[in-house]
Amino acid sequence: MSALDALAKACEVRPGEDGDAVQGVTPSYVAEPGTVAEAAELMRAAAEHGLTVVPRGAGTKMHWGAPPDGCDLLVDTRRLHRIVEHAAGDLVVKTEAGLALDDLREALAGSRQQLALDPLPPGGTVGGVLATGTAGPRRLLYGSARDLLIGVTVVRADGVVAHAGGKVVKNVAGYDLGKLFTGSYGTLGLIVEAAFRLHPLPRAIAYVSATAADAGQALAMVQALLRSALVPAAIEVDGPGPITVAALFEGVPDGVPPRAEAACALIGGRAGEEPPVWWGRLPEGEVLAEVRALPTALADLFGELGGAARIRGSAGRGVWHAALPADGADDVLERLRRHGSAVVLAAPAGVRLGRWGPVPALPLMRRVKDQFDPEHRLAPGRFVGGIW
Repeated sequence: MSALDALAKACEVRPGEDGDAVQGVTPSYVAEPGTVAEAAELMRAAAEHGLTVVPRGAGTKMHWGAPPDGCDLLVDTRRLHRIVEHAAGDLVVKTEAGLALDDLREALAGSRQQLALDPLPPGGTVGGVLATGTAGPRRLLYGSARDLLIGVTVVRADGVVAHAGGKVVKNVAGYDLGKLFTGSYGTLGLIVEAAFRLHPLPRAIAYVSATAADAGQALAMVQALLRSALVPAAIEVDGPGPITVAALFEGVPDGVPPRAEAACALIGGRAGEEPPVWWGRLPEGEVLAEVRALPTALADLFGELGGAARIRGSAGRGVWHAALPADGADDVLERLRRHGSAVVLAAPAGVRLGRWGPVPALPLMRRVKDQFDPEHRLAPGRFVGGIW
């Protein structure tokens, strides 16, 4: 049986087109499984024919990571778009991986609940957010996708379906496997279902924004908010030219306005119900990098960037995104790495950069890859160290 016939027995399959290309690599086939069983049969067929496999959700972050070394089969997960179970009383939801986060948000709102993730950029799927390990402003209060994940179902490279964790918060058996797959860029297996811890929707919100004279004052503002008893849900910084510090407060109608007023007095800002226009958006530039450092490194990071780049992100957690010009980006990245880590998420085609920087755990990561994907067929070359 040919590879195409074997794949077509599992689910809908079509030839790959230019619009399906992953950073210039056009897949031979595109498959769209509609159930976990179909996804498992598809992966078994791919294994039998030695096909390289790259997963895709909504496609909002397919330009992140390194280009794949090969892509025989692109697995489009968007037909896996169902809510499997919503245990509202337990504040838990289990969904399929291709469900759009916007659709999940709308479904949960009817129960006054939320999955407290702010996808970057907007428009992603559950599986895509997990595979790239992204989180937005409210990671300060609620944590990242890795923190909110309590269970995961994946299809291994050989087509075997594996489960880890559970669908109740107190059940943490196998939770580390969920953490392992979060941020793995599809190199360990195909994520098909996930269970998350939910939170109540806030009844009131307020944003407080202030302009800082320089990076040192911005750091002082951030530290003042962190040391206060005001409990912001997020503290974001955007700059330079000018540098803006903004905080989000959530809660009940009687409690949010006084906290916002106190924050205004603390940092000299103004309060409102609408966020700044840049809130929850990635900065625009030729090279996009994620920078992680101690929150106290804020002023140093702005100093390393100079005026040629933009940095934006979660000052309270020390996770920022920097937009850099391609020319000289390697030098800037090297300076940023003096204070923490700087990973290139996206760069123009043909631009050669040190994407990942030093990775002391790389030998261990390669052994994990060997265990989960011994033939190195899943998203080859996409992840740190050229893991293939």
